[in-house]
Amino acid sequence: MKVELRINGQNRAAEVEPRKTLLDALRDNFLLNGTHAGCEHGVCGACTVLLDGDPVRSCLMFAVQADGYEVTTIEGVAPAPGELSVIQDAFCETHGLQCGYCTPGMILAAHALLQRNVAPTREEIVEAISGNICRCTGYGQIIEAVQFAAQRLQKANTPRPTDVSVVEAK
Repeated sequence: MKVELRINGQNRAAEVEPRKTLLDALRDNFLLNGTHAGCEHGVCGACTVLLDGDPVRSCLMFAVQADGYEVTTIEGVAPAPGELSVIQDAFCETHGLQCGYCTPGMILAAHALLQRNVAPTREEIVEAISGNICRCTGYGQIIEAVQFAAQRLQKANTPRPTDVSVVEAK
């Protein structure tokens, strides 16, 4: 079957078997290997992608079910090639990643949260990432990374103070 998706802002199409998961289509057909296969039962969250902005387990969804939807993978969150998003950078700054296997799913879960809520509480962050398992960090640094990213995003969205010298010159 032909599946047409908007992946990371680009219209993409592929012929897939009806039984092929979205995870496998992303990796095999579209060569987006940042989405990881973990448990393949929807428990670990390593395969998390955003479907129209909401986190989903790509290992539990058939690619044909995503036909016509917007899919965001970890490759699509950076502002430009070679750059990091605010959330990705926060994970690096706070050491919110260790082996990195769960990181794409964690970042996408955090991204979805911060799109809905620019000032989440610790409890809201914990809830947002609760479907993603990390075996390395103990979650403290991941929570810190999301809090740090939220603070940065809040500051980025505040109006800049008026430059006094420019105002006085007029």
